[in-house]
Amino acid sequence: MHRLFGRGKPKKPPPNLNECIGKVDSRVEGIEKKIQILDNKLRKYKDQMAKIKEGPSMNALKQKALCVLNKKKQYEQQVESLRNQSFNMEQVNYVNQMMKDTQATVVAMKDGMKSMKKEFKKINIEDIEDLQDDMTDMLEQADEVQKALGRDYNMPEIDEDVLQAELDALGDEFVLDDDSSYLNDIIKAPGIPDKEPGANSVVAPSSKTKDGVLVDEFGLPQLPAASSSKQN
Repeated sequence: MHRLFGRGKPKKPPPNLNECIGKVDSRVEGIEKKIQILDNKLRKYKDQMAKIKEGPSMNALKQKALCVLNKKKQYEQQVESLRNQSFNMEQVNYVNQMMKDTQATVVAMKDGMKSMKKEFKKINIEDIEDLQDDMTDMLEQADEVQKALGRDYNMPEIDEDVLQAELDALGDEFVLDDDSSYLNDIIKAPGIPDKEPGANSVVAPSSKTKDGVLVDEFGLPQLPAASSSKQN
């Protein structure tokens, strides 16, 4: 059969969007290099035109610069067109890939739902409720055991009124201990000497107590002047 009719040509695989995008991008890169070369030429022409005056040479340079600028504009249009093509193919590729991902997600969700249904059939809600009840009973029993272990033995019962009376009395003792007002009377008491008897010091002037008795600097009663002169 193959000898009579020959073999059919093998079918080529359909074009891949990623390969097409890569080819277009490579063409854009090649054209951009050509545009860069034309820019360098325009820069040289511009420098030369700045150094010469108006005349035939200036006109020739202008014609060359216009020709180069025209090519540059054409290359720029080609680059813009190729970029648009690349962008459109990228959009198609993005939508195509998104649809594939969506299909895969739906299949995975269906498989997950089937697996969940199978696993849910293995669970009995009544068994879970019974387990919760058993755990509650065990916790209550454990609480009773702790209370039994912490029971008090032979503890006398004390009247609350007696405890309150002792507490009030204890508060009064604390107030008496903290009271230091009696020190003020000792500090303010008159007639306490601040020097040793017989020490060399300037005799302070005599003063009188509340009873009108003269006292010396040590707070002792002062003898009359007449009796002291008779002893001398």
